[in-house]
Amino acid sequence: MLVKTYCAAVNGLEVTTVTIEVSLNRGVMYHLTGLGDEAVRESKDRISAALQYSGYRFPIADITVNMAPADLRKEGSSFDLPLAIGILAANKNIPDTHLNEYMIIGELSLDGTLQPVKGILPVAIRARAEHFKGLIVPEANVREAAVVDKLQVYGMKNLFEVIQFLCDKQLFRPTVIDTRKEFYKHQTNTDLDYADVKGQENVKRALEVAAAGGHNMIMIGPPGSGKSMMAKRLPTILPPLTLAESLETTQIHSIAGKLSRNTSLIAQRPFRAPHHTISEVALVGGGSTPMPGEISLAHNGVLFCDELPEFNKHTLEVLRQPLEDRKITISRAKYTIEYPCSFMFVASMNPCPCGYYGDPTHHCVCTPGQIQHYMNKISGPLLDRIDIQTNILPVPFDEISMAKPGEASAAIRQRVIAARAIQTERFKDIPGIHCNAQMTERMIHEYAEPTSEGINILKLAMERLSLSARAYSRILKVSRTIADLAGCTAVQPEHITEAISYRELDRRDWAERGI
Repeated sequence: MLVKTYCAAVNGLEVTTVTIEVSLNRGVMYHLTGLGDEAVRESKDRISAALQYSGYRFPIADITVNMAPADLRKEGSSFDLPLAIGILAANKNIPDTHLNEYMIIGELSLDGTLQPVKGILPVAIRARAEHFKGLIVPEANVREAAVVDKLQVYGMKNLFEVIQFLCDKQLFRPTVIDTRKEFYKHQTNTDLDYADVKGQENVKRALEVAAAGGHNMIMIGPPGSGKSMMAKRLPTILPPLTLAESLETTQIHSIAGKLSRNTSLIAQRPFRAPHHTISEVALVGGGSTPMPGEISLAHNGVLFCDELPEFNKHTLEVLRQPLEDRKITISRAKYTIEYPCSFMFVASMNPCPCGYYGDPTHHCVCTPGQIQHYMNKISGPLLDRIDIQTNILPVPFDEISMAKPGEASAAIRQRVIAARAIQTERFKDIPGIHCNAQMTERMIHEYAEPTSEGINILKLAMERLSLSARAYSRILKVSRTIADLAGCTAVQPEHITEAISYRELDRRDWAERGI
């Protein structure tokens, strides 16, 4: 007897419906075809034990299983459940009446318990697109899948419950989630706030400008000056995720298996802070089983690199193209996968090897040559993609001891949202451009051209401060964002002046002077 069940294979963000065909004939052999990996081939032993524990016996027959399309590689243990159901139906232990109505996915334990699997959300979206009536998943994955509307999602604890459901012996109700209510409920839940940061008003202003325009940023300062503390609070002033952005972000985290148990949607912008020992593959993605890297997990959020010069230089260089293209294409001999990676890149670093160059409270023991060598660990092309470069000094005791809290993140966020709304209107007819940081050279001349007085200030700064040529476009982009925050249509001289102050590392005499 030939029986078909349906599941899905996830490759990157692409999901392919897989038809599992099971044929039973006289004999004793078990044949599995369709390019399954080691985990798929090992499924026979898990299925056999799970069937026995659930009150059934693995058929003594010549079993041929084909996973179509046969030329697509299938990886992981998520095919256990549809394989087991197909074998039971082919052996006439259960009816095959409803098998064409449901997509089935799940990993089996030896006792028949269903274990959670990765990539359930994109699978649910595919099931709806293929017009399946419903989706059967492990109970731990049910909330993740149930955010997809117009699809009945059933969360099952074990194989026996799935059998009871398909045999119409027990009534199960689909899980229903109010997606919008769930999304907005958790959108503002955070323990971090800029009100906790005492002093550092100039740095908080730079972070506000970066958030308003989507600009990449680097902070330079001695240990203990608050670089990491302020970077971690950056998502609290970014515009809230839209439902579409949340869905896209959640899919990536679902594929990577990073969603916590019983999570439905990611409601807050991601903040990823990889350690400086991270490898290139872990940063951009890939591997023998291709998975999203940190830059994709930071999609629609923030990628924070603390102690930037301590990262491997070759690892940092792989960031250059994703920062420009906002997507990463991973090409290997066996696969080519594309992941989105539109993120704000924020970094921090000490100003020198000892960490105290320019610190008024500590003496720096580094020579100009040592400082320059330290700075050379970060390449010019990478710095070229960082719009805002700002210095941080330790907060004086008088400011630390002040009882008065700083400005709250909610107030800063409102200004950021207003500035982003101006940019959304400005770029509404230009596909792929959403904020000032994404402007091309032609757009800079169209939207960020300063007045004649502003041009003179910029020219004077370029000459006196020995700013590099690459600083010119970055200053104009940041000036446009500062003007948007101020609600100004034109870029004014004061906007240019502030933007120039954010180009610290472009000064050629950086290592010979005090901060």
